[in-house]
Amino acid sequence: MKTLVALDDLRGYSESFSDVVVVGSGPAGVAASVTAAREGASVTVVEKYGFSGGQTVAGLSGTICGLYATHSDSSRAPEIITGGFAREFLERLEELGGVTDPIKYGKTFTRVHDPLMWRIAADQLLTEAKVNIRYHTMVIGVIADDMNLTGVITSDVGGVTVLRASRFIDATGDASLIALSGMPTEVVPVDERQNPTMMFRLQDVDVDSLYEKMGADSIMPIEISNLITKAREGGADLPRTKIFLFPTPRRGQLLVNATRIQGHQGEALDVNSAIDLSTAEIQGRRQVLSYFDFIRASIPGCSNASLLDTGVQVGVRQSRQVAGIKTLTTDDVVNCKKWDTAIARSAWPIERHVGEKPELVWIKDDHYEVPLETLIPRVGEGVIVAGRCLSADSAAMAASRVTAQCFGYGEAAGVTVARSIATNKDIRSTDLLGVAAQVQKTWPMVQPSST
Repeated sequence: MKTLVALDDLRGYSESFSDVVVVGSGPAGVAASVTAAREGASVTVVEKYGFSGGQTVAGLSGTICGLYATHSDSSRAPEIITGGFAREFLERLEELGGVTDPIKYGKTFTRVHDPLMWRIAADQLLTEAKVNIRYHTMVIGVIADDMNLTGVITSDVGGVTVLRASRFIDATGDASLIALSGMPTEVVPVDERQNPTMMFRLQDVDVDSLYEKMGADSIMPIEISNLITKAREGGADLPRTKIFLFPTPRRGQLLVNATRIQGHQGEALDVNSAIDLSTAEIQGRRQVLSYFDFIRASIPGCSNASLLDTGVQVGVRQSRQVAGIKTLTTDDVVNCKKWDTAIARSAWPIERHVGEKPELVWIKDDHYEVPLETLIPRVGEGVIVAGRCLSADSAAMAASRVTAQCFGYGEAAGVTVARSIATNKDIRSTDLLGVAAQVQKTWPMVQPSST
């Protein structure tokens, strides 16, 4: 028996049991929790914040990327290629007035959500599914027998609780349960890892004027990059030259993806280190002020803008990946590989934030798929992952980490663990083809490209 915290040393702890415990309630965690509950499992979801959303809300990433096809012909209308829980969540946000219409992003489209409405939508869906929600709760240890995960030790304002379950879903984004259980993970060198970003919002923006003069694309044109370079040469702290500006559902508001966070001496930061992550928070908020000054002075429609807020935390794009039965590769993405056990599909580009401007490799007039086996650890039992910690190489993860696909991973994980329990089989022996077929039932037909 392996525990990070010895139970004998804990005083007054309580215990509870659910069929499924989900750790993390970002897009993947919400989808996993609701789906597993609808499949008949009793579900507890654990979340360190007082709300759901993960990087989408706390990190203020703000966009629902990966919903739409990508075409060579930039005049093509938005064509949605995802289904299932991603579409359901999008429709709930639309009912709440919490999401924009499709917004141009290079050769595809995205949607921008309001973070408050995202939290409310998640609360509604989790509550309707009768999920046991444990906000303000941290996992401080695990209970595993020879890498068979059987319990997590949590701490909250009321004390310590041991949550036992038949199956666990690691929706932390960082493969935290996997790592704590001693199961293998993959990390890339810090210098090759994607930079964290501090997202922020501006208020009192003349959004119509901005896009009338800059064009409809949320990726700012080369003239803005040139202005950033010139300002940086004059001493401004603007390490990233290519920036993204998105209108939000609220009038006069702009969501800004601009910062490139490094250490105090310009070094790469390891977001798996609490010390480096703390540095990222401080550096991110400092850098936001520099980009705010630049935007207000240099971008049309922004001269009267005020700085509204930043993310609750720095946005983390890449930390750890599970070592899965299958690994999604760069070749799989660029060659648009399809799988019998596909549980998500996407045309989102390889979007790597390394260096002074993001690298975008577009997937045109086709899409790639992600197999279920990328969520299943090749070593260990009792747990499956959901979210950006799927098994993928660095570039493939840069494409497959976005919100719409994370909804799909969570949905598939929820179906998988519920079937695993119902059939009394371990996760690897579950009917993976059957899970994939169930998920794929809701996918829309993709129209053939006219190019």
